Parts: sequence; structure tokens; C-alpha cells
Amino acid sequence: MGGTFNPIHYAHLLSAEQVRDGLGYEKILFIPSARPPHKDPRDIINPEHRYQMTCLATAGNPYFEVSRIELDRVGPSYAIQTIKDLQACYGKGCDLAFIIGADLLIEFKTWKDYDELLNVCHFIATTRPSYCFGNVPTDLRARAQLFSVIGVDISATEVRERIRAGRSIRYRA
Repeated sequence: MGGTFNPIHYAHLLSAEQVRDGLGYEKILFIPSARPPHKDPRDIINPEHRYQMTCLATAGNPYFEVSRIELDRVGPSYAIQTIKDLQACYGKGCDLAFIIGADLLIEFKTWKDYDELLNVCHFIATTRPSYCFGNVPTDLRARAQLFSVIGVDISATEVRERIRAGRSIRYRA
């Protein structure tokens, strides 16, 4: 499960657990993006802090692991490179799937080598409450598995806004 995790929150964890349980995966590997090319670096918490937050948030689930693969690599965090590195690490026999929020599929064609990425691993796009799959481009809907999760409408953007405003984030992150 790739993401900025800026910060990680309960909706990330709930989605990951539902995918694991619903689709029968042995484990979910959380991969905090170190230097996401589509985000303004001034708006992102230090990668090491996001990694530590992700470790703390996932510690109670024996099926969750956190990887430093993007933090330890130099340069921008491109999903295609991460998948290729994971394939080299785990071997050809490992069934890798990449889990993202379905809302990210709208901008997916701006990702580096997005077409190749769809060919080298299985994509699982999870819903968000009130998100319409009709917003996802038709060609991407055909190539990614759309997986509905019972979720909570929490976003990292909202968590950051609440922190800036001095409002409670209890039970959100």
C-alpha cells in the first residue's frame, strides 16, 4: 500500500485490513513515499517522521509491515521503480498488488510509466465514502480492480487542516 501517509490515519488502516481480509492477502506492506513527485515538498512532513508514524500506526496488526524501500532510495519516489525493486526482492513467484485510493486513478496517467506499471503488477483501487467510480477513466477501470471498502471519510488533508486550526484530530489519525 503506497502513499504519502502525511499523516497516516484510520481510513488507511481500515482499507488495508479490508483488502487483506477480503482478497486473502498474506500481508500488507505499507510504503511511505519519500519524495512524491506530484506533491509540493513544503506541504509534506519529513519522510523519516512519516515512516515512524506508519510504524506506530501498524504495530498492532501482525499482517501489516512497513518498508523503507522508498526512503532509502535516492531521487523521486516513482511507483514503477518501487514495484520493480519489490519484484527483485520477493521473486517472480510473489503476487504483488499495489493498493491506492480510487480517487488517485483520476491523476494516474500523470505517473511515471503508468502503462508499464499496470502491466507489471495487479492494481487495487479502494473506494472512499461518497466517491463515484464513474470519475475513474474507463480504460483504467478496466485495468484496475475496484474494491469497495466500508470506510470512514477521513483524509490526510483534513487532518493537516485541523492541526493548523488547532482543532482535535482525536479518532482521525
